[in-house]
Amino acid sequence: MQTAAMSCATCGVKVEGNFSETHFDKLAPEDQKFLEEYLSAGFSIKTLEQRSSLGYAAIRSRLDRLIANYKALKKMDAQKKAILEQLRAGEIGVAEAKERIEKLSGD
Repeated sequence: MQTAAMSCATCGVKVEGNFSETHFDKLAPEDQKFLEEYLSAGFSIKTLEQRSSLGYAAIRSRLDRLIANYKALKKMDAQKKAILEQLRAGEIGVAEAKERIEKLSGD
């Protein structure tokens, strides 16, 4: 699947087209911010610890959670692609594919 439209909730501007989206884009905003801080610290927990009020254990815990969230997103995306491939191959119907994808997404 590919993102086909983006819109601003504040001003209502909507842009349509084909947009690339990575698993990083799908992370929660606080995970994206933490990843940016970690990147800015040269992927160094020690440097991040010096720049923030967090200790090593808190940083390590957040990093472990971010990694787990990223892996879960990748796994869910692979499962969705497999469902869509089954649909394309005629192995399942639209209703079943929709139900499976909604179940994965928690909808």
